[in-house]
Amino acid sequence: MNNSQTLRINEIFFSLQGETRTVGIPTVFVRLTGCPLRCQYCDTAYAFHKGEIQSLELILERVAAYGARYVTVTGGEPLAQQECIPLLEMLCDKGYEVSLETSGAMSILDVDARVVTVLDLKTPGSLECDRNFESNIPLLKPQDQVKFVICDRRDYEWAKAKCDQYDLRSIVDEVLFSPSFGQLEYKELAEWILADKLQVRMQLQLHKLIWGDKPGH
Repeated sequence: MNNSQTLRINEIFFSLQGETRTVGIPTVFVRLTGCPLRCQYCDTAYAFHKGEIQSLELILERVAAYGARYVTVTGGEPLAQQECIPLLEMLCDKGYEVSLETSGAMSILDVDARVVTVLDLKTPGSLECDRNFESNIPLLKPQDQVKFVICDRRDYEWAKAKCDQYDLRSIVDEVLFSPSFGQLEYKELAEWILADKLQVRMQLQLHKLIWGDKPGH
């Protein structure tokens, strides 16, 4: 490994996965600093600037110390740092089950095929809808997941239209609809999904239900 390879790390912590297909599973989270987007509902704005430069070797050592099988690389926007790509590969080489949480604003072309990519398609309510890099969609693998954060009925209809436009359910095994925390009632989104018989997974943010809206969980 090239000792010059480094990343700016905001935090590395051990928690339950709060979202996606592996919700509830103990997971090590590697949160990278920085993000080019400014979604109005962002719950990790503290990761925009704060962080320490760490070598990939040190990051791997810190991850290994938790003794977990699952690792999630997140941000911010992790792909905004180019050394995220080799980190993902190294984690896979170590035998971890690796997932990447990305805003969808940057190309996933070079992401290791073993990584489960959780691609967030930004809805109009995010105020960053025009940042979606939709050329990523043909690059998705069946084990990947597409996530929509729903702020209101307009977002819901937009997300449904995107599912149809790209036939997302034939591309990935999981399409995730997540109510924006504090902006849309869980029950309301659930009833919309049931009324339309959508083949999507509604998800809540388990970590927030347990620990509230706090960093490091």
